[in-house]
Amino acid sequence: MVSVGRTNPTFRDVLGRMEDEWSDFRRALRRRHQPLLDRLFTYAREHADAASHLNHPDQLAPVLVSIDLEQEDRIDELEGRVAELEARLEDAVEGEK
Repeated sequence: MVSVGRTNPTFRDVLGRMEDEWSDFRRALRRRHQPLLDRLFTYAREHADAASHLNHPDQLAPVLVSIDLEQEDRIDELEGRVAELEARLEDAVEGEK
């Protein structure tokens, strides 16, 4: 009998299995850190389509890169907001002179 279909699990399947494997770790975290770990898995899911094309031998590698990408995006956003607030503050200080 010939098997038809995927021979490898999808990245989303791999990620779901990883979340299950880390569930004891999550439970051991302080309550305030549990949502942060959940967010990291959310970041990984955001790039599941791209990660599925990689088929990397180390299944954790695309998860970590996905998390890094999302964190870089957040850093860029926050740096932009800080720059905007600094410019407003500078304008306000200049306007008081």
